[in-house]
Amino acid sequence: MDFSAIRLPPHPIDDPLGDPAVVGPEASHLGRLYASTPRALIWHSPSGDWPLFVLVVPIATRLTLMSNPIFAQLVRDWGHQIRLIGIDSQRRAFDFRRLLSDQVLVRLVDALTQPGSDQALDVLFAALAEGMLTMLEQRRDDWPAHLARKHRLEPQAPDALYDRPGRFPDFLAGLRRALYDDLIDLDFYGRALRAIDRRELQAETTLSDLISAALDAAVLKRLDRLGAGRHLGCYNWLLLDTRHAEQRAYVLSRLGCFAQFFADTLLDALPNPAGGAVERFGQRHTEAAQFASGLAQVVDSGQDRLVIGALAHRFGVAENTIRALWRRAPVALGTPPTWQLSGILRHLDALPERVWPTDPGGWDRLISHAASPA
Repeated sequence: MDFSAIRLPPHPIDDPLGDPAVVGPEASHLGRLYASTPRALIWHSPSGDWPLFVLVVPIATRLTLMSNPIFAQLVRDWGHQIRLIGIDSQRRAFDFRRLLSDQVLVRLVDALTQPGSDQALDVLFAALAEGMLTMLEQRRDDWPAHLARKHRLEPQAPDALYDRPGRFPDFLAGLRRALYDDLIDLDFYGRALRAIDRRELQAETTLSDLISAALDAAVLKRLDRLGAGRHLGCYNWLLLDTRHAEQRAYVLSRLGCFAQFFADTLLDALPNPAGGAVERFGQRHTEAAQFASGLAQVVDSGQDRLVIGALAHRFGVAENTIRALWRRAPVALGTPPTWQLSGILRHLDALPERVWPTDPGGWDRLISHAASPA
């Protein structure tokens, strides 16, 4: 097993950011933590079944405090920002954040405060073992629930794996306070922000390249051509059934804005390794599961008309609304989450196609309006 950590490269801005005489005691403390905290911990071949483990680490300005039980809420908030990605021997991408319970997070905080990487890896493997996912041949029936289905690998993309704004809010807030208190001037503040952007982008690109190298190159190439981006949910969807990958890719190319919906819905329709439907939340035959199974069959059948009709029925809109998106495939619509996609489709359904947005600004306004409470 090889271990590595992705860290920010050194920069001249680090010295003044860590100097209390320049930025004040609070901002200097936050600045030192910002520069020293690794962006990700990487375990290469931690076991024969797992070629890669990646723990994307939030910047924990209070990591030492968080080991105290009275700060359980801090641990929970920190845990919401964690990404634990595993790539198995078949190059499937998993997101194991759901296995990081409060108890696991407390153990992980303690492990990260210790030197070395073995303790943190032991905690992560224990969490997988408790979920019976450590060995591929001994997985529980609900293993598809842990397939990655949301994030994209491209830096700064919507729903990117890295969630940059959520990873160092205390540091940015400390810089703003130093500016308001006249401890630093606007020029220094601007230089610090530019350095942050450049270095974070470099770290994110390194991590994206590393994860991409562990995935199936042919599927990634196909995703790049489709325009939906390196969406991990769609990657798994195309990878898991090579017989139907061509048709799935075709539907995704026509309805790229449905990428998140396809990942959420159609990965749930996967059979479990023992055969039969995957049981989710103790309910095997729910309406949602039946729809997912039916839609999966329709998509894989290669019948465009049936796909359009099934989606129109699911979202309660006219088939012409889905058909118009099928024809136009607006890039500016992006890949909204399923809940927001429903609102967008209802808004479009209520408008004549001739007045639909024609530029990115118009689509942004429509998306904002769809996301507003009714």
